[in-house]
Amino acid sequence: MPAPKKLIKEIKSVKELLNEGNVLLNLTIQDLDFKKEKLDWANIKLANTTFLGCDMDDETESILRQKGAIIYPKVVGLPYNPYRKSLYTWEELIQGNDMESGEILDTKIYNHFVSFKNSGDINEALCERIHDHAIDDAIYDIIGIGEDGMTKKKCVGIMGGHSVLRDDPAYEKVAMVSKKLAGKGYLILSGGGPGIMEAANLGAYLAGKTDAQLTEAIEILKVAPRYQDENYIVQSKKVIDMYPTGVENIAIPTWFYGHEPLNIFATSIAKYFSNAIREDVLLAVALHGIIYGPGSAGTVQEIFTDAAQDHYSSFGWVSPMIFFGKKFWSEDCKVYELVSDLSKGLKYHDMLAISDDTDEVVKFIEDHPPVKG
Repeated sequence: MPAPKKLIKEIKSVKELLNEGNVLLNLTIQDLDFKKEKLDWANIKLANTTFLGCDMDDETESILRQKGAIIYPKVVGLPYNPYRKSLYTWEELIQGNDMESGEILDTKIYNHFVSFKNSGDINEALCERIHDHAIDDAIYDIIGIGEDGMTKKKCVGIMGGHSVLRDDPAYEKVAMVSKKLAGKGYLILSGGGPGIMEAANLGAYLAGKTDAQLTEAIEILKVAPRYQDENYIVQSKKVIDMYPTGVENIAIPTWFYGHEPLNIFATSIAKYFSNAIREDVLLAVALHGIIYGPGSAGTVQEIFTDAAQDHYSSFGWVSPMIFFGKKFWSEDCKVYELVSDLSKGLKYHDMLAISDDTDEVVKFIEDHPPVKG
């Protein structure tokens, strides 16, 4: 969903705060530690100023409240920070004990989420919603949103089944098309899971490398082709060790499917509690197109959510929809013809394509930029 025009300025560092001088007007100050940074609050004027999860002593809190500040206190006892200022990295999410113990941060958050999933606990629900809003905000910080709702970075989403194996030909084809698009300056987004989603992030990550190096990386991954395999993450780390830096790309997963392993080829991970919000955001910001590799019910659901957004021009733009795999999308899962029929007479009809060729897909994306709805 395109970010609204911001009337409130966000402050995410003490340096930014100091630049505001002695008048803090229309500011939201997020997750700063005022126990380490002593400011002369008595001589600072506040107006419409909000503090989100900041560390402060009782005296500072009392002064700020007297000046009319709105303070959302830091929440203790959670394995996650509801007020976080940036997206996750895979290194952050695997911190803790080793992968086999299940005590990494990602697993701790997932187990916590599951324990509250059906409890109806209002405090936990509020913390999860605040967290997911923080993730929204961090995505917008990266991609940028203009006043017309268009992203400043050319975002392309690549969707598909989580169960597609690393040794499936579709995996390599998706990785290759992702590599080519990222090499042309597109920011690749995926659903953040294994299968087609991992292939998308892998290809984008290795966009600065040769095609042969991508093929070599996939051969390493094939040693553990299923995400349930014991060495699945181990093989991923071998590729990362070979190429410790890669091209920017984003994974957008959810703890709703937190039993699936991390996709460590994304340079940033926008992990949500709400699967519904996560899917809506992913489809809404990928305004330069969505490519659909083979998938099952989840992918088909995403296709029709995307089609509805284009059909009604929900966010003011109409974007390409590309079905990558002719036989799959026209014979095995007869979705392409249905969407094509549905779109007749509307702008997005000419934004539909079906192909098996990576170069054709890249050219279609280039030749069909988003149009106003």
